[in-house]
Amino acid sequence: MRMPQVERLPGLPERVTIYEVGARDGLQNEKAIVPAEVKAELVRRLAAAGLDMIETTSFVNPTWVPQLADAAEVLDLLGDLGRGANRPVLVPNERGLDRALEAGVGAIAVFGSATETFARRNLNRSVAESIEMFRPVVDRARAEGLWVRGYVSMCFGDPWEGDVPIGQVVDVCRSLTDLGIDQLSLGDTIGVATSGQVVSLLGALDRVGIGPDQIGVHFHDTYGQALANTLVALREGVTVVDASAGGLGGCPYAKSATGNLATEDLLWALEGAGVQTGVDLEAVVETSRWLAGRMGRPSPSRVVKALTGG
Repeated sequence: MRMPQVERLPGLPERVTIYEVGARDGLQNEKAIVPAEVKAELVRRLAAAGLDMIETTSFVNPTWVPQLADAAEVLDLLGDLGRGANRPVLVPNERGLDRALEAGVGAIAVFGSATETFARRNLNRSVAESIEMFRPVVDRARAEGLWVRGYVSMCFGDPWEGDVPIGQVVDVCRSLTDLGIDQLSLGDTIGVATSGQVVSLLGALDRVGIGPDQIGVHFHDTYGQALANTLVALREGVTVVDASAGGLGGCPYAKSATGNLATEDLLWALEGAGVQTGVDLEAVVETSRWLAGRMGRPSPSRVVKALTGG
């Protein structure tokens, strides 16, 4: 299998952590239910490929996201491999946290919004009300010794509200960090971000004390900008990047949201730039080809298509 020629690109970190979201965000919008055994095998293969941070599932109400109704079963199938501080699960509220704690998880994530419309559609609450809903979730999780991540969706654009002011995003990020979360993930949920926006937002966050060491970036590729925006974020000091094996993903509450940045496309770029990840590109490509076969359609990842012929 062809590998990229390595030429160190100045200005990038020596090492980047890939936060793999394929098993949760990648699959959550699939209409055909993927069996729990396949989801568990996906996590096993991704872990074997060297991906350390893998978000495994979500304890969301099955009525909202039927694809993830088998969260407890998936974790049972994974055993110890599905638990620990490097295997977060998404929880929407205290009820979800109860289920996650019962399953013995070691890390959680909450999913907030930078805009009022999406907060209402996703959580049936205002932005302020959603922050208050997260407060006891984060408090209890931290008391149990769990690592906590906070997603902020619609950071760069909203399908209902249009442009999102940077100050508005900063305010939501500050509210989440004030709760005591360990890491923020800045989401370009509908894939409209440009490089200038990325630099401006990261700079604004840094000025209020939220530095790149507290941040991960989560770009969707709707307009083909996910990889470009990621490289800009890395030049600004970010070292955590969300990606989905095979480029799967979307959002059940924002129909204009298409696939995530493909893990393979990110790996090709980082390896070629001399950035260490600890991940085996060939193994991830084979995993995505395997998953595409189970789902009955080709992988959206350009690197997977280039290396496998489809």
